[in-house]
Amino acid sequence: MIVLPTFGRSLRRHFGFKVRKIPLSIPSFSCPNIDGRFGRGGCSYCINESFSPNFAKTPRSVTLETQIDALQSQFLSGVETFKTLGFKRFLAYFQSFSNTYAPIETLRVLHSAALRQKECVGISVGTRADCIDLSTLTYLDELNKKTYLWLEIGAQSSHNETLESINRQERFETVSETIIKLKELGIRVCVHLIFGLPNETDDMILTTVDRVSKLGVDAVKIHPLYIVKNAAIAKDNFEPLSIERYLDLLVKSIKRFPKNIVYQRISAGVDSDALIAPLWCKNKNSAMALIRNRLLREGFIY
Repeated sequence: MIVLPTFGRSLRRHFGFKVRKIPLSIPSFSCPNIDGRFGRGGCSYCINESFSPNFAKTPRSVTLETQIDALQSQFLSGVETFKTLGFKRFLAYFQSFSNTYAPIETLRVLHSAALRQKECVGISVGTRADCIDLSTLTYLDELNKKTYLWLEIGAQSSHNETLESINRQERFETVSETIIKLKELGIRVCVHLIFGLPNETDDMILTTVDRVSKLGVDAVKIHPLYIVKNAAIAKDNFEPLSIERYLDLLVKSIKRFPKNIVYQRISAGVDSDALIAPLWCKNKNSAMALIRNRLLREGFIY
C-alpha cells in the first residue's frame, strides 16, 4: 500500500501538529476576467459564492480598514470552529477571486494582518497566473522568506481551446511561465485542475496531468466540473462526469503524477440546492467514501 501525501499529512510533517486552512474572502477583491480588464462575467462555471463559505458574509467596501476587519473576523471564526476538531494552528487562505490582483501595498498590509493573528502560521494565496507580474513576484519572494507560503494557481486545463470555450481569458503558456518563475524563487505552488470540462476527452485530461507534472509543482487540487444555478455554463448542453469516469481518471492521474506531489484536494462537495450536476457532488462524505475505497483497491491510502 502507498500512503498518498495529503495536505494534512504534509502540514503535520512540516509543523509537528495539526494545521488547517481558514478560507478568507476579502471585500472588494475581484478578478480581471470579471471587472473588464480581460473579460466580463468570469469563467463560465464560476459563481464565487460556491467556492467560499465567507463570501456572502463580508461587507462590500473598498476601505482597507474594512478589509482588515473582515479578515480578522473570518479568521477568528475559523479558529473557533476548527479548534474543536483538534487543530492547533492555521493557514490564512485568501480564497475568493484573484488574490494577487491588488496593489502590492494592499497585499502587504493584509498579509501582515493575517500573520499577526497568534494562531496563524502561514499564508495560502489563490490567484490567476496572469495576476502575477514582476513586482508581485518580488513581493512574494520577500513573503516566502518571512513565512510558510503557498501560491495556488488556477490552471483548470492545459488546452487553450478548452480555456477559450469556458471564457477563461488566459492561455496555458501564461500559467506555465508563471509557475516556472515561482519555482525558481523556491515558492510552493499548488495547481488547480478541473476534470470534465466541456469537450475534453480522457486523453486530453491526462495530457494536462502530464504537462502540469513537468512543471515541478508541489501540490494539486483536483475536482470534477460541477454546475450550479446562474453559472453561464448551466446553459450549455453537455454530459457531466459520472462518478465511475471520475474515479477512473483520478486513479490514472495519481499513477502519472510524481510520487512526492501533495494532494490538497481530490473531490468537491456542494451541499446546496444550487447544484445542478453531477448530483454525486451533493454529499462530499459519500463521494469521498467511494473515492477512498477505489483508491484502496488500487493500492493507495488517502
